[in-house]
Amino acid sequence: MTAAANIHLTLAFLGEADAGKATSAARRVRGRRHALPIELARYVKRNEMVWVAPRETPPALEALVKALQLELYREEFFLERRPFAAHVTLLRKAREPEVLPPLPAVRWPVDEFLLVQSRSSAKGPVYEPVERFPLG
Repeated sequence: MTAAANIHLTLAFLGEADAGKATSAARRVRGRRHALPIELARYVKRNEMVWVAPRETPPALEALVKALQLELYREEFFLERRPFAAHVTLLRKAREPEVLPPLPAVRWPVDEFLLVQSRSSAKGPVYEPVERFPLG
């Protein structure tokens, strides 16, 4: 199970990156506060993981991702070309369940985004905030 401190939604995966350039890009991004509805749970056999997601990406989140991608491109980051898919991974190395239980109604408040550095540990990944960027 994903540790509570590691639950997150990735807006852009940078890999090994220059934190200064990433911070500079993120500081130029403007976005609106919004809520992310958590409405679906899915098991992904190929990745052996369970994630939750909205039925549709909220427009404010879609705009935030596009603004961030643009600023990262301006800093010469090369991002994945696949379309953004809002999801939160809850379980890794999961066995395929017979059925996933229904989800409670959740509206996750989104009032900031973070630049996060990850490192590996014996217990799995550890995410360390580098800087927080409030949304208006």
